[in-house]
Amino acid sequence: MVGGTWFEQRTFGVRCEWGVAGAGALAPGSACVVVVDVLSFTTSVSVAVDAGTRVFPFPWRDDRAADFAAAENAVLAVGRRAVTEQAPWSLSPAALRRAPAVPRLVLPSPNGSAISAAVTGIPVLAASLRNATAVARWIRRQGWGTADRPVAVIAAGEQWPGRDALRPSIEDLLGAGAVVSALSAAGAGPLSPESTIARTAFESTDDIAATLAECSSGRELRDGGFADDVAIAGEVDVSKAVPLRADGAFAHVELIRASSPAATVS
Repeated sequence: MVGGTWFEQRTFGVRCEWGVAGAGALAPGSACVVVVDVLSFTTSVSVAVDAGTRVFPFPWRDDRAADFAAAENAVLAVGRRAVTEQAPWSLSPAALRRAPAVPRLVLPSPNGSAISAAVTGIPVLAASLRNATAVARWIRRQGWGTADRPVAVIAAGEQWPGRDALRPSIEDLLGAGAVVSALSAAGAGPLSPESTIARTAFESTDDIAATLAECSSGRELRDGGFADDVAIAGEVDVSKAVPLRADGAFAHVELIRASSPAATVS
């Protein structure tokens, strides 16, 4: 647990926080954790899961990732700028959309992937603007999102360049707000003040795609030649897939049920 009980947003059915530390504060006592990393981990997960791929989160992109991928009999995603014809899989949603689908993929990232890997003992879902409503509706069908079975929505945020410090990011605030908005519409609650602010940010933003393109993270990607990644991240509710972590990997809940009814989802 991080800090004291006042950081746990107790009595609320939908709770919201930032980063690994926020997940550590809210996960105990929650029915599930929803990780939101719009640019780009959870958007990439949604694209891969749409294609039937199981995605293993991994917090480090070094020799440990290669060893982990080998142990899991999975393809290891490379960095955005390391994509080749032989290795077309990366954290880029556009690259994943172009690449041939693989059964198992290790997707390292320091933000959403690190949070996903850090949470243990409860179900973890990957949500983005592309699938926020599908994830929220599935959560409500489980009976989660009440004061006694709360949902923890975790906005991943970014890291300040050259510093080990969280940078709260507009894209993840909007993504978390999309999840909270859909949970609220499906009857979840009550909402914590933190969740209410996230929902308000999402619902009051008229042009999500333009906002993503012009925010700091979006401009960084566009200037680096990855405008397609930003555009895909702004595809609101185009995916019905619900990526649930089972046996260490995110897969669509329907695929998990069909292939392994006894899969471990915590």
